[in-house]
Amino acid sequence: MDLFEDDKSNKKEHQSSSGNQPLATRMRPRSLAEFAGQDHLVGEGNMLNRMIRSGVIGSLIFYGPPSSGKTTLAHVISREIDARFEVINAVLDGIKELRKVVGKAEHQQKANGRKTILFVDEIHRWNKAQQDALLPHLESGVLTLVGATTENPFYSLVSPLLSRCQLFELYPLTTDHVKEMLKLAVMDKERGLGFLNLDVTEEAIDHLADYAGGDIRNAMNALEVAALSTPKSADGTVKITLEIARQSIQKRSVRYDRGGDEHYHYASAFIKSMRGSDVDASLYWMNAMLEGGEDPNFIFRRLLIFASEDVGMADPYALTVIHSAHEAFLKTGMPEGFYFLAHAAIFLALSPKSNSTKAIFEVNSEIKKKGAGEVPSHLRDKTANKLAAMYLDSKNASDDYKYPHDFSGHWTEQEYLPENLKGRRWYNSGTEGREPKLFERLEEIKKRSRGKK
Repeated sequence: MDLFEDDKSNKKEHQSSSGNQPLATRMRPRSLAEFAGQDHLVGEGNMLNRMIRSGVIGSLIFYGPPSSGKTTLAHVISREIDARFEVINAVLDGIKELRKVVGKAEHQQKANGRKTILFVDEIHRWNKAQQDALLPHLESGVLTLVGATTENPFYSLVSPLLSRCQLFELYPLTTDHVKEMLKLAVMDKERGLGFLNLDVTEEAIDHLADYAGGDIRNAMNALEVAALSTPKSADGTVKITLEIARQSIQKRSVRYDRGGDEHYHYASAFIKSMRGSDVDASLYWMNAMLEGGEDPNFIFRRLLIFASEDVGMADPYALTVIHSAHEAFLKTGMPEGFYFLAHAAIFLALSPKSNSTKAIFEVNSEIKKKGAGEVPSHLRDKTANKLAAMYLDSKNASDDYKYPHDFSGHWTEQEYLPENLKGRRWYNSGTEGREPKLFERLEEIKKRSRGKK
């Protein structure tokens, strides 16, 4: 059976079979005309619209957040293109199921020349070997792939597969799109809730669409709960008010996936807001991550890195402040932990900034390219130098080492780098906070010491 086949259309079968399916599944658009959102792809004259209407498509990858319409687009393609459709869920199925599909596709191609389109949902769940198994069949033309993923395909899919597919990015549905679909569900007697004689206020629709955060499944589920749990009025209608809508969807949906793109986008916005010294934006993005279920310890990890990477020597004590805030969080937990998270984020956003600690990466690059130089003899271990001098009857190289504490300002002119790197500098002092004062102090000591020679 084609997994994209229509549900039965009469009311009795609607209530007995498809009625067991969630409202969001029953109301899934069956054609481009019913499809909401993604106008940049399926709008009149746009690429995917033209491909579907022409009946000729190549291999495609749809990527975007959950509930943005990836599977629905595959559903629409299955109806509007004269081809066999096979479905694999990458969470449940693997190469064994793929081989079965390929066998059927080869038989159909030989028997009647009919094309087979394979829809792979959650394709990012397949490992490299499983993704590679698709390649020869796409190359030979036995299969045309339509893949769906919630993750960035450039990170989650292998390059050979990407090179054989056209990529289409889907965006989150807007509130207006969600409202449009909710109203259709209220009116539709065949697949929706129209048989219940619903009377849904505009405020209730607005609330459900707003709180769903672009997730049509969430909004549909809430509408269905409200419709099925609300008793009929005396006039036989089921009235869904704003209050009932509030009870049906009590927590606002935050589009955030701890393992997906949104995780990195939100974290990036958080870090860049602190780097830009925008306290309000820093708190906003941090809260967005927390509301989406992010582990607070991940946020503290990013804060600790920021304390050295972006505040650094402008306020050397930033690292201590963040570490202390994290320790306090671990001892108290939530919700009081919000104070320590806020304390840390506000402190870093307001702190002077310096990225001079990046000098370590320039030094690291130098050593990786040329290797570590030889340690100057006067800097070597004094015990080893003493023994070498004793056995070789030579001068003790440690005698040439100048002990800084014996000199004014606890500094004296001395070379510490290998011979071939004399005078080389990687560190550049920042200009904000404590760092220039620390650097100026050292420069003044050097100046005084040199003047006494």
